[in-house]
Amino acid sequence: MVNSMTGYAARDVASDGTLRSWDLRSVNGRGLEMRLRLPDRLGRLEIPLRERLKKALARGSVTLTLRIARDDAGKAVTLDDAALAAALGALDFVRRASEAQGLPVAPPDPVRILTMPGVMTTAAEEAGPADEVLLAEFDALLDAFLASRAAEGRALHRTLSDQIDSLDRLTAQAATRAAARTDSAADRLAANLARVLGASAAVDPDRLAQELAVLAVKSDVTEEIDRLAGAHIPAARDLLSGQGPVGRRFDFLMQEFNREANTLCSKSGDAALTQTGLDLKVVIDQMREQVQNVE
Repeated sequence: MVNSMTGYAARDVASDGTLRSWDLRSVNGRGLEMRLRLPDRLGRLEIPLRERLKKALARGSVTLTLRIARDDAGKAVTLDDAALAAALGALDFVRRASEAQGLPVAPPDPVRILTMPGVMTTAAEEAGPADEVLLAEFDALLDAFLASRAAEGRALHRTLSDQIDSLDRLTAQAATRAAARTDSAADRLAANLARVLGASAAVDPDRLAQELAVLAVKSDVTEEIDRLAGAHIPAARDLLSGQGPVGRRFDFLMQEFNREANTLCSKSGDAALTQTGLDLKVVIDQMREQVQNVE
């Protein structure tokens, strides 16, 4: 069963005076691209979170967001001396570098300094939930996210299965119309040959027959129909019923489908067969759009 690259899950967890809002979503992508938006003080969790995502996903553009809201009313506020010293040192470096270039620098605003990340903390911030708790919350979020992608995958499976059935039906129709075209073409060629031979005795029947045979070979679509019916359509069904990521292989297979349909149309020489080839191309284009979402 195929999985979709499109998925979404969100959950809120309230405990210890904080509300943690998790959001995980993805859209289609060529490979696996991950964007993590975490509070600064939880940057240490980025590596284990990425490892979990890599283990669970193969493709898609994935965005994980964690927002933490706190009720800090009545809680003690602590000044982090080391963070303050680092902030002041950075500001002093900027001041000296600017003055060396002859650029005036306004004195720093103490309020802005205190609001710099890490300078002022509350008791809730200093304690916070343990990493194991946060990772367990993420694991539950990831399960819901994977279920969302699987549900999208089931819908994709139904759509792609119907489209493969349409390709199968149109390929059979192309075979029938190609055979009918061959019969009618033979009748037309025989009539033209009789007319030419009757009009001029200089025509070499053997040479004319050879030229007509060459034209027949150039317009033969048997190989294209055989590859569609005997190789590409069964391969598409196998991919659809297989396990694991198949999106890249599906995308390559759609290129092969498109190549066969283009060749069939260019070699057709018959209105009915050309229409079938165009119908094939329409279904192939619709199918390619769906395949872009397959993991």
